[in-house]
Amino acid sequence: MTSSWSSRREVSPETTRLLIERAHEELLAGNAADRRLDDVRPLVRDSWRRSLQGLVGAEDLPPLDLDADALDHYRRSHPLGSVIDMVRGLLLPGGAAESGVIVAVGDAAGRLIWVDGDHRIRTLTGDMGFVAGANWSEDAVGTSAPGTALALDRSVQIHGAEHFNRLVQPWSCTAAPVHDPETRRLLGVIDVTGGPEAATPQAQLLVDAAARAIEGELLIARLRERAAPSLPSPSPRLRSRAQGPAPLRATLRVLGRDRALLEVGIGDTESVVEVSGRHAELLLLLAVHRQGLSAERLSDLVYGDPEAVVTLRAEMVRLRKVLEKISPALVPASRPYRLTTAVETDAHQLLSLLDRGAHRVALSAYRGDVLPDSVAPGVEEFRGTVASTLREALLAEASVEVLLAYADTAAGGDDVEVLRLCLSMLPPRSPKRAALVARIAQLEE
Repeated sequence: MTSSWSSRREVSPETTRLLIERAHEELLAGNAADRRLDDVRPLVRDSWRRSLQGLVGAEDLPPLDLDADALDHYRRSHPLGSVIDMVRGLLLPGGAAESGVIVAVGDAAGRLIWVDGDHRIRTLTGDMGFVAGANWSEDAVGTSAPGTALALDRSVQIHGAEHFNRLVQPWSCTAAPVHDPETRRLLGVIDVTGGPEAATPQAQLLVDAAARAIEGELLIARLRERAAPSLPSPSPRLRSRAQGPAPLRATLRVLGRDRALLEVGIGDTESVVEVSGRHAELLLLLAVHRQGLSAERLSDLVYGDPEAVVTLRAEMVRLRKVLEKISPALVPASRPYRLTTAVETDAHQLLSLLDRGAHRVALSAYRGDVLPDSVAPGVEEFRGTVASTLREALLAEASVEVLLAYADTAAGGDDVEVLRLCLSMLPPRSPKRAALVARIAQLEE
């Protein structure tokens, strides 16, 4: 058995893959001294060990650190957000949709702030959580080109089975860090992911050159700003006043819950409050209809009766008292009834994940129907929208593994169309086919 990467280059790619997979399994099994680990590149072997020490799961999905609203704001404020068009031109020339690769830009913490490229590959990699907003640092997903490039502060290529996370092992990738052109502070990373062609020597040269070009562009832009006339900077006291207090963050968790959870954060302070059924319905409908609702329209959505305004107003008084104790900023305004502070919901986060192609992450976030016991017409309508959007997105684009996982949920377990699609996508000799055939026959009796 060979013990160095350079001497193993003449071994067939399939043999190499098997050697690396066996070494990976030995490490996960706790056999850190197994000689098969000598068949893995030192760079990868060291990263695997860091991943293991960091208690990274071998099949964990990456955490979604930035929701849609936070992502948009962060991208516009981040230094690399200004060069995304340049990255697209350098690494996705001639159009992204059929480029054969996907390109990502991440920050120094490993959070992806932009992902674009081949539509088919984006759909497949979205299933493993490679989407904007997700954290792809080594601490989150283990060995990968973007995470390991940040950890080592150098360009890195990771080939298929070298990834620590099994979900990522069908892919290869090349990534390079990007630094502040003057201070050399680490700003983030650019990454190219795809098949074996995404981790060739030519790909590394291209990604390295793109990173240097981006640093040059950042320096040029900065020099132009300095050359332009500017207003005097405000005093520290004025800056402090302009920045104001830390913004409030609020998330309403309604998936699979009859009594919703309201999570509220201000700065480093977090609190969680359980919300009663009726108050959960009101908060959810105001979060869905952010433009506001008249008393009559909200009455219709909650009670199915536009004339139940007196009952609604009494309930809104009670809701305001509850929210006032949590944070005055959450108290709804009236005429029309509306939330003056954005309240995110886990249902909206799920829809955002589906829109970004993160089907596997979305399915793992799906805890069940929206407020399942609620009979409020507005909630029932939104519940149906979320459930149908999830189903249609999975039927249209999800991998067979994600579809099979959906078929094991209450939402997809009795869905013959889903089961038949799974059957059509499985290989002819898959051991999973027999159970699917039996389930379909039982449902069609």
